[in-house]
Amino acid sequence: MFLLGTIVNGILIVIGTVIGRFLHRIPENMRTTILYGIGLSVIVLGLQMGFKSENYLIVILSLVAGSAIGEYFQLEERLNATGNWIERKVGSSETGSISQGFVTATLIFVIGAMAIIGALDSGIRGDHDVLYTKAVIDGFTALVLATTLGIGVIFSAVPVILYEGTIAIFATQIDRFIPKELMDSFILELTATGGLMIFALGLNLVGLTKIRVANMLPGIAVTAMIVFGIYCYDLYF
Repeated sequence: MFLLGTIVNGILIVIGTVIGRFLHRIPENMRTTILYGIGLSVIVLGLQMGFKSENYLIVILSLVAGSAIGEYFQLEERLNATGNWIERKVGSSETGSISQGFVTATLIFVIGAMAIIGALDSGIRGDHDVLYTKAVIDGFTALVLATTLGIGVIFSAVPVILYEGTIAIFATQIDRFIPKELMDSFILELTATGGLMIFALGLNLVGLTKIRVANMLPGIAVTAMIVFGIYCYDLYF
């Protein structure tokens, strides 16, 4: 079952959030320090990923073009609006927390190479090990996020399942028309581009910036187009 890893990932996010809500009565100072700890960890992870690029010009162009596209379509505002809609539907007394928890957790769990690599492995080889590993990491992250950002974290399981599931379904046929060399290059540059987005998200978590990270997400698609263009140029010229 090529969607097994994706489903496990979503389930552990839900379980982690539920456990985290039972721990929400911890002191405010402790919750703040925990949130800073998460932010610092995310910053370091983003930096590690960002340094993996073999052509940093691709990363720069992807972030610039992706940010312009995201700002034009106001992706951050739309994502926040989705969180606010969920908040109204569930009638939460935690004003603003559902939207913040949903948006922050979604960005953390979706951006990054593990989601794509794991989904590709699930679809191409039926190997779910990467997604299982990601699921455990996401579960613990959801637990900690839920203690500080609230129940909104649980709703991030939906975009995670849709995102990874779509890639896994696509991956069942991907090896027929995408060369391995092209895919390896794409994953490498995607890791670097996504890493800088995660770095920006970490800065937001520790309160240093208010970068609209969701508006940078089109940069992932731009990365794919640039890598494909370079591959075609090298192949024919």
